[in-house]
Amino acid sequence: MTEPFARVREVFDRNLADGTDLGAAFCVTVDDEVVIDLHGGFADEARTRPWVADTIVGVYSTTKTMAALTALLVADRGELDFAAPVARYWPEFAAAGKAEVTVAQVMSHSSGLCGWREPVTSDDLYDWEKVTALLAAQEPYWKPGTASGYHVVTQGYLIGEVLRRITGRTLGTLFREEIAGPLGADFHIGLPASEGSRVADLIPPADGPPPGTAELWKVVADNPDLDPLLTRTREWQAAEIPAGNGIGNARAVAGIHAILANGGVSQGHRFLSEEGCRRALEEQVSGVDLVLGTTMRWGLGFALGAGLMPNDNTIFWGGYGGSLAIVDLDARTSIAYTPNRMIGGTTGDFRALELAMEFWS
Repeated sequence: MTEPFARVREVFDRNLADGTDLGAAFCVTVDDEVVIDLHGGFADEARTRPWVADTIVGVYSTTKTMAALTALLVADRGELDFAAPVARYWPEFAAAGKAEVTVAQVMSHSSGLCGWREPVTSDDLYDWEKVTALLAAQEPYWKPGTASGYHVVTQGYLIGEVLRRITGRTLGTLFREEIAGPLGADFHIGLPASEGSRVADLIPPADGPPPGTAELWKVVADNPDLDPLLTRTREWQAAEIPAGNGIGNARAVAGIHAILANGGVSQGHRFLSEEGCRRALEEQVSGVDLVLGTTMRWGLGFALGAGLMPNDNTIFWGGYGGSLAIVDLDARTSIAYTPNRMIGGTTGDFRALELAMEFWS
């Protein structure tokens, strides 16, 4: 790592030394070149497994950025129209007044399907046909397109089923064959059993999940209840839950999002057109999110640049416990942070932002 980024290393090492982090990785690419690549600490709470270069970890909702990128790729090929009704591709979805709900509304958490009306269990999340059929049959919680309400778990199934109807492949398969595989990126939506020994244990936050107070928070928080210890099971790791069970590390997350940061080209291979990448910046909805209870601006699959981001052409999203992905399309920069000590927030936390700010300074 070059001298200008020495302060980033100091902060990263400090967090490991003082217990802010147990194990973590942080990576930055600029112009499709890795300029920072840090990892350290331990992969388990007992400190018996060092966090090494190929350690991977669950990133919860940072997985949504991979699902969004996969949808952007299919759309860039002309196979998916974000303005089209979901029911064009998935006819059963038209039930219960959803005939006009668009793919863009699903991508921007404004389809009204933030959670399931029927009770579901964590085991149901491994049954793709069941959970997608329930979503197709149910009525939205609010008028689609009028507001966002963060689709904590449902968004990945909704996007994934649209892509499956179009391509005949699951989202995890599409992502692996079209994006992660060609890049050699160590990120998985559906982890092979052979890679399980490399997965760091997520350490649940001491104070539990955030106590949301927004109108619809309880709809998504308790149905189903998602204990972080589930992430250590083979069932969870093997499944495809494209809104939340991705497993990788910062090098993989930053390397994959270098595609968007560099106009669709990474490692000499064109994945998308530049126009296709910049579609992520198209604002779909803004205002107080009915689930998160905070003001959000959503593009196609990503949150749009907020006060802490360097400019309006920066997109980002993070996951419960602290992981974060940031893509600055102006500076051709991607940033990623993947920890295993969870802190009780849903969209990233101060650890990632402090490291990013040291890089920007």
